Amino acid sequence: MISAKIGHALDPLILKTYHLFFGNRVVNPNLVTVLGAATAAASSAVIAFDFLILGGIILLVSGFFDLSDGAIARSAGKVSPFGGFLDSVLDRYSDLLIMLGVAIHLVRHGDILYSLIAFVAAMGTAIIPYAKARAEGAALSCKTGLLERPERMLIVLIGLFFNLLPYAVILLAVFTHVTVIQRILYVRRQAKQ
Repeated sequence: MISAKIGHALDPLILKTYHLFFGNRVVNPNLVTVLGAATAAASSAVIAFDFLILGGIILLVSGFFDLSDGAIARSAGKVSPFGGFLDSVLDRYSDLLIMLGVAIHLVRHGDILYSLIAFVAAMGTAIIPYAKARAEGAALSCKTGLLERPERMLIVLIGLFFNLLPYAVILLAVFTHVTVIQRILYVRRQAKQ
């Protein structure tokens, strides 16, 4: 939803922020993609060991890298099929690592039920982009659904910053699968036409 409405409109702001920290040096967008995944892995580890606010801050940094790679690639004329592929694959790792960190945190606090719910949320998180990729592989559009990546990250960040992780995983467990169902129905309608 957020991605569909905003698109690349934030590119100028993202690039200004990027240049504020890194100057006018143009870094390889694929390196920025890898940095985003690495910081997501760091966030996961920090969350697992109960530093929720620090984990949220590191996750914000990861999100900045995730937004920056595409903006840098577009502004420098370095958009490539491999870059898009790498970004998509590492985003999946990042998403699942964050959910792993959340699940470990919940297990360490004896919240076995919520850790199982986090696993259900992780399944939905993985299937959402898979459904889109399979639709696009069949030459069908699949730009629909309630919870795309920005919305999922926002829910996790709220859970981290406000100590609401159990509620966040419940929302994710329900609405990731609602999103998958929305995509299935949307693709089914297209396929019938």
